[in-house]
Amino acid sequence: MNIGHLQIKTNVFLAPMAGITDLPFRIIARPFGCGIAFTEMISAAGLIRNTKKTMRYIESDPSDRPLGIQLFGNEPAILADAVKIVEQHGVDLIDFNMGCPVKKVVKTGAGAALMKDPKLAGAVMEKMRKATSLPLTVKIRSGWNARQLNALEIAKLAEDSGFDAVSIHPRSADQGFSSRADWSLIGTLKQSLHIPVIGNGDIRTPQDAARMINETKCDAVMIGRGVLGNPWLIANIVSYLNGGETFVPSLAEREALIIRHLELSVKFFGDRVGVRDFRKHLLWYTKGLHGGARFREKAGQISDMAEAIQLMHDYFC
Repeated sequence: MNIGHLQIKTNVFLAPMAGITDLPFRIIARPFGCGIAFTEMISAAGLIRNTKKTMRYIESDPSDRPLGIQLFGNEPAILADAVKIVEQHGVDLIDFNMGCPVKKVVKTGAGAALMKDPKLAGAVMEKMRKATSLPLTVKIRSGWNARQLNALEIAKLAEDSGFDAVSIHPRSADQGFSSRADWSLIGTLKQSLHIPVIGNGDIRTPQDAARMINETKCDAVMIGRGVLGNPWLIANIVSYLNGGETFVPSLAEREALIIRHLELSVKFFGDRVGVRDFRKHLLWYTKGLHGGARFREKAGQISDMAEAIQLMHDYFC
C-alpha cells in the first residue's frame, strides 16, 4: 500500500507506544515484517527547545525503516517548526498524535484533548502540511467521550488539510483501554474518506487482524498492546493475511530474542538504565509460560545485564 508517496510492503503496522517503541524495540520488531514502525510520541515543544531527552526519541538506525515519527502538541506554529526539524533527520513519515488519553498530555490541550476543538485541530494540521512534503498521518480516538464522538469530523479535517492517512483507535479518550473497541467506526471512516484508513484496537491474534480488515475494509491494521512480549504476532498476522501458516516460537527462540532485545537496550540506554527499563519486557515475554510468575518475581529485582542473562538461562533451561 501507499501513504502519500511512501510505498509500504505490508499492511501490518507497529503502533507508537509511549515507553515502548524505542529504537531497540523497533529493531527487534523489524524482521517480523511490520510495514512501518513509529517512535514513541514526541513533544513538538521539546524538539523546538532541542532538549537532550527529546532528541534521543528521534535517534534511528539504517535497519529502522520505514520510520514514522509521532509528534504531539497543540500550537500550530510550534508543530510546523517541529515538522521541519524532523524532516532534516531523514525520516519517512510524520504522524500527529490526537489520540493519547493520558492526563499529563491532555491537560496541556494536546493528544485526544484536541478532538474537543476541531477548529484548532484543523489549524494545526494545515500548518503541518504546509511545513513539509513528507507523508503526514494522524492518529485519533472515536472522540473525547460518549457525548462527543466526532472521529469522522476530525478525519475529514485531516483529509481536507492534505494529510495522507488516518489511523483510528475506536475508543473515546475517557474509555482509555477499557471495554471493546467499536470497529464499526473504522468502517464508517473507510466509507467516507478517500485516503487510507488504518484500524487499531483489540488485535491480539492473526484472526483478529483478518476480521478487522474483513469487517471494516480498512487499508491496514496497527498492532499495539498485543505485541508486548510477542513480536512474533506481527509475522503471524502477515502470514495469516497472505494465506500462510502461523507458528509458536520455541523456548530457545524466545530466549535468543529476549537476550538480543536486552543487549540492544543496554547498548542504547547504558547498563543501569537499559536493564532497569527492560524489566517490564521480561514480564511480558514470560507471561503465560510455565513457572513464569516466580521468574517475574526475580526479574523485577535484577540490576545488571549478566544477572539478567543468567536468570533467563536458568529459567529457559
